Amino acid sequence: MSSRPAVTGDLPFIVDVYNSTIAGRMVTADTTPVSVESRLDWFNQHQTAERPLWLIEYDGKPCGWVSLSSFYGRPAYNKTVEISLYIHSDFRGKRIAQTIVPQLESHAKSHKIETILCFIFGHNLPSLGLFSKLGYQQYGLLPEVAELDNIKRDLVILGKKII
Repeated sequence: MSSRPAVTGDLPFIVDVYNSTIAGRMVTADTTPVSVESRLDWFNQHQTAERPLWLIEYDGKPCGWVSLSSFYGRPAYNKTVEISLYIHSDFRGKRIAQTIVPQLESHAKSHKIETILCFIFGHNLPSLGLFSKLGYQQYGLLPEVAELDNIKRDLVILGKKII
């Protein structure tokens, strides 16, 4: 497994992996697919070492992506980021996340990031379990703040200090 900074040519794959999670209603609050064009600004915001977007490869094939995004968009929060991680369904269960997240944490620490947050739906037990196993703790719970297919969903905020 390896990772590298994503380039513009990776964006269709990144969007496809993201869109593939929408129907399952466990991973994203988007309810309809997004377009490559609609993700260009987001992609461009991740072209810095402090807020990277990495393409993950497994046996030389793209298998997912991971990014760090600014939290809350205000300067006082510059040392806190949000992690997003999406693995193509063909590659789940291969312990990719358990390898890539610590690498990204190390990268973030070298760029003076102190805290990484995850925002995970309360019914997404696999992701909650994964990040708990990686040392993330519950920082907050926002009960029933999302609605997917007329079902109210909780949002759990997990965090980890990496300083």
